[in-house]
Amino acid sequence: MKKLIALALVLCMMLTGAAFAEELLIGTQETGTAGYTYATAIMQCIQTVEGYSVSLVSNSSGNVSSPVLIQEGECDITVSNSAPALWAATTGIESAEIPVCPDVRCIAGGLGKDFINVMFTQKYVNDTGIKTIEELVEKEQPVRLIIKKNGSFGELAAERVFGVFGIDINNPPAWITVEKTSGGAIKDGLSDDNYDLTIDHIGAGQANTTELCLNHAMYDVQLSDETLAKLCEQGYDYVTVPAGTWNGQDVEIKTVGSQQCIIVSAEMDEEVAYQITKALCENRDILVNTSAVLANFDPAVAGSKALTGCELHPGAARYYKEMGYAAE
Repeated sequence: MKKLIALALVLCMMLTGAAFAEELLIGTQETGTAGYTYATAIMQCIQTVEGYSVSLVSNSSGNVSSPVLIQEGECDITVSNSAPALWAATTGIESAEIPVCPDVRCIAGGLGKDFINVMFTQKYVNDTGIKTIEELVEKEQPVRLIIKKNGSFGELAAERVFGVFGIDINNPPAWITVEKTSGGAIKDGLSDDNYDLTIDHIGAGQANTTELCLNHAMYDVQLSDETLAKLCEQGYDYVTVPAGTWNGQDVEIKTVGSQQCIIVSAEMDEEVAYQITKALCENRDILVNTSAVLANFDPAVAGSKALTGCELHPGAARYYKEMGYAAE
């Protein structure tokens, strides 16, 4: 009888512990994507917290649409980028059919080092003498622009760059032709000189751009300080692209980017958000071991506005303030 009672007590303790376990769902892209790698790293960090259970679900079509998953309760945690998170939380993203997502909050930013990349073909520069976007717009020089499909962050980058000059690439003036397609088709189209200009939001080593620059002469475009400042007003932050990042790039390029950030719902319990943030910041080695790109993550600035985009969750803010880190 005593053994039965003891067994019953153990079972009760196990059931009680299970009842109080915090079960979290991380929304991510399909296996093999950078988003899936990031989600796996985040999961491993959170699992270091006793009583937390974490699962992955492949329900995301990309970082631009990630805020919708949070707003609609499709997951507890997911990865976005600071600028789309800001746009989604405040105005929505009309061109990507993203509604306003007021309940989106950030717990950590600065997971990568991506940037807006602007390139002319060298042939276009040689034929026209045009070397900057500002000069292109001023002279209204005919140009064939090729970018990624609607809803991609690359397409949004092109939209925002031309938007600085009051140009809507979804309804472009006669001197701009726009083709939206896949990354591979962009590489091939530029290699064959069927197009003149591309704009994307990528990181160093991105495969298609690396191959393009190795096999075809491209010209890296420097945006003006005024253009960069206006992009920063929209949620981007400054990024420096070292010389030699791409084949043929002999000079450093100053640009802007929007880094990956981890978002949750405003409805998430403050203590849960605190524990998740703490687990991420205090297990940075797990992040780095999962993906070298995550070596850019710096807990001291992960709560800064330039990297979070949308509002910081109170639980995350509490952790950062306790540590003396940025919490904006």
